[in-house]
Formats: sequence, structure tokens, C-alpha cells
Amino acid sequence: MKKVSVSFTLNGDLVTAEVPPNWTLLKTLREYFELTGAKEGCGVGECGACTVIVDGDAINSCIYPILEVEGKSVTTIEGVASKDGALHPLQKAFLENNGVQCGFCTSGMIMSSKALLDHNPDPTEDEIRASIAGNLCRCTGYVQIVESIKNAAEMIKQEK
Repeated sequence: MKKVSVSFTLNGDLVTAEVPPNWTLLKTLREYFELTGAKEGCGVGECGACTVIVDGDAINSCIYPILEVEGKSVTTIEGVASKDGALHPLQKAFLENNGVQCGFCTSGMIMSSKALLDHNPDPTEDEIRASIAGNLCRCTGYVQIVESIKNAAEMIKQEK
């Protein structure tokens, strides 16, 4: 199959990928760039395990055509911590509030909640729940996840 060249910013770095035109962003992230934080759960955009941020919005990368990413900015879970390895407040909060159990949904939850906090640094609980509505978790019952996001919002406010 003929390959196409796609250039975009990935976790702050300008990159180019030579991939088949029918690949999704998720397949490109996992197979071309070997970034495995975004997971394929359902493959049809229903579970949120593949969530990444594209130009500030949380998207399901399993159904996002790779050709659509040309010239855009993509952030994956691998790009959330600082370059020196310091965890983002969301990552700290998920650890401190037991927002992680099996971990399969965690990267998607963090990416959806990061997109929320980047747009709305002081969300209500309803806004938090709405922002993660597309992310399914089979372990936690969401209470610890919502508490983690609330706690992260507080940490971010205190840092500023």
C-alpha cells in the first residue's frame, strides 16, 4: 500500500510519519512512534482508552484518521509529565486519590480531564463528570477519578 507523509507536533516536537493513508492516529502513535500509553479498547470511539488531545480538544484517536492530524498539535499521556520527569498535577492526584486501579482507562481519563482543566481550571463536579463521560472505567466506580480531578484542579490553582 502506498504511504503518505503526515507532519504534526507530537508532545511538543515537530514530527513526520510515513504511514498508510488508512491508518488512524492511534495506530500511528502506537506502531510508528511506539507510544503505547493510548490504548485500543473498543476500536469504535466508545470507551475512551485511546483519548489524546488534538489542538486542545480530547479526541478518540482510534477513529481519528491520520490524514486529519496534518499541521496540528497532539499531546499523548507520554507528553503530560514535564521533560525532567516531574508528574503533572493530574498524574499526582490520580496516584494520591486512588484514581487508578487496573490502569487501562487511566491515560484516557487523564487526557480527557487535562483537556477540561486546560479550558476550565475551576470545573464543577457536573462539568468533570461530563468531561469524562466518554471514558469507561470498569474498576473504580468513578468516585476516586472525580476526586482526583478535583484535587488536581486545586493543585494547579495553588501552583499559579
